[in-house]
Amino acid sequence: MRSNRAVLRAGVSMAATLPLLAGALAFGIPVAQAADGPGRDTLAGTKPTWATAKADKGATADSSQVSARVYLAGRDASGLAAYAKAVSDPESASYGKYLSATQAQNRFGATEAQVAAVTSWLKSAGLKVTGSTQHYVSVTGDVADAEKAFDTQLHNYAKGTKTYRAPSKTASAPAALDGAVLTVTGLDTAPHKATHSDTLPPPDAVFNNAGPFSSYYGSNIASTLPDAYGTKIPYAVQGYTGKQLRAAYGAGTSTGKGVRVAITDAYASPTIAYDAATYAKKHGDAKYSSGQLRQVLPSDYTKTEECGAAGWYGEETLDVEAVHAVAPGASITYVGAASCYDDDLLDSLNKIVDGHLADIVSNSWGDIEANETPDIAAAYDQVFQFGAVEGIGFYFSSGDNGDEVANTGTKQVDTPANSAWVTAVGGTSLAVGKGDKYKFETGWGTERAVLSADGAGWTDFPGAFTSGAGGGTSKTVSQPFYQKGVVPSSLAKANGTTAMRTVPDISAVADPNTGFKVGQTQTQPDGTQAYSEYRIGGTSLAAPVIAGVQALAQQTRGGKPIGFANPAIYAKYGSKAYHDVTDNPTGSGLAVARVDFVNGYDATDGLTTSVRSLGKDSSLSAVKGYDDVTGVGTPASGYVQSYRRH
Repeated sequence: MRSNRAVLRAGVSMAATLPLLAGALAFGIPVAQAADGPGRDTLAGTKPTWATAKADKGATADSSQVSARVYLAGRDASGLAAYAKAVSDPESASYGKYLSATQAQNRFGATEAQVAAVTSWLKSAGLKVTGSTQHYVSVTGDVADAEKAFDTQLHNYAKGTKTYRAPSKTASAPAALDGAVLTVTGLDTAPHKATHSDTLPPPDAVFNNAGPFSSYYGSNIASTLPDAYGTKIPYAVQGYTGKQLRAAYGAGTSTGKGVRVAITDAYASPTIAYDAATYAKKHGDAKYSSGQLRQVLPSDYTKTEECGAAGWYGEETLDVEAVHAVAPGASITYVGAASCYDDDLLDSLNKIVDGHLADIVSNSWGDIEANETPDIAAAYDQVFQFGAVEGIGFYFSSGDNGDEVANTGTKQVDTPANSAWVTAVGGTSLAVGKGDKYKFETGWGTERAVLSADGAGWTDFPGAFTSGAGGGTSKTVSQPFYQKGVVPSSLAKANGTTAMRTVPDISAVADPNTGFKVGQTQTQPDGTQAYSEYRIGGTSLAAPVIAGVQALAQQTRGGKPIGFANPAIYAKYGSKAYHDVTDNPTGSGLAVARVDFVNGYDATDGLTTSVRSLGKDSSLSAVKGYDDVTGVGTPASGYVQSYRRH
């Protein structure tokens, strides 16, 4: 189960953290290994690490039901990974030699014979096949049938205060299938997966920002409030708009015309067309042309209460409006998932790849690395690799809880941003000055202190950490080739002697205190629904901003897809293509003042005044060069044009 990233108030995300799942992930596709039983190949990662002998509460009843997906490895899994790397690497002779969706499937996808063989095996074990695609075969059946099929026993295990089902040993598939099976999901039940269908709820309750505001960074100094860091500080901006973001990140005259951008989230806002059009009109963005914004949606939605469906409306709205604000000429396809669970999100990603619906895909959702099991990770990586060979790049927000210690008690990165096959987008605090002039950025990390009762100072200044850009070093994903020589060894080997994947890769504005103004239909206090605007942030904002910038860059190269961008992003490291972001760009501490409604929407219950320090991202630091808050930096005036040469 995944959560979206949108942050309305600093430090408050729109979906809860989920129960922990432990797992591991290797770069590339898992290789089938000989199992304990004769004639079997193990499916690595299908036994969760929390399924221990100590936690074992006994066998699951044979009559209990199992719903599982058997993902297909295709005809050449290692060849897929190799070609995905080759077409994405500017130093490769195969760079940019993408395949069509049909060519990719014919070359690397599962054959009809493989699908038939896997289907026959599952049926022979007594399982009922409920669906079949070129990516997986879904089945249901009794526990006894699943145990027979996967040569394991399913037991109940204590995990925290709950009990979940899981294999007592790693699942396997018949060796006679010759590696046709990539992995299986659904044998364990953490977290519980509901199966009923729901209708979408109305929008969430309204959120409004209180004033005063700055119209640009520093335009309105809080002269009556106490100093911070030895000086008067400005009020937070009301919310940047497309004009300011385009200037900050070097859009020039590019609009993204002719470039296709897709956005994935769960569910779908029922008012997105009206909201997007209204916002564009109010803020001078180009009017949407016919068909420029469209949605591809599932026939039914599930788990709407568990996933907080209404909270995802704001995520879709932010993503759509941010992409259009930065790249007003790009077409946008929103692909909604039936729920926030991995299988449904994978379906959305596969729709994009199978139909090549876009070249650039923005994804503002994720979870902590400890929640990612290797079976699901393998399924995601396969989608990303298929996308890469077609010239499709995936951009994922890096997270909004810094090093995750305050959130989970453990220092870790987020997923799928940790995948070696996606571009992880970190976050900054952005200062755009008068005349839309770029002033500076810091790494996004917020510490908050409230105004003292007598108004003479800030209580316990600078206060506690509330939120910040996700980043750090993966414990499960090896260092990809494109990070070698760029990521410092102190970061790559932060968890031991082996160099590992470090996050993020690139960054953009994310701090809610220097955030983006968004317009959305919300439920008002009297129960009516009306359009209103508010400032928002999170790496949920950074991901669509970078997607928009990539659309501008793709236009400058004549529309030729950039594809999986990381090798090209790192190849530009240290050049004028980037703002090298640090936490202390002015030589002294930085902060803004905020006044907020206590109840979130009006002054009925009073106001609260606070100071929000910038560049305080938990244990993470934005420093000169590559860092684990902002990656290689943010796009500068030379970034978009740098793609003209490739």
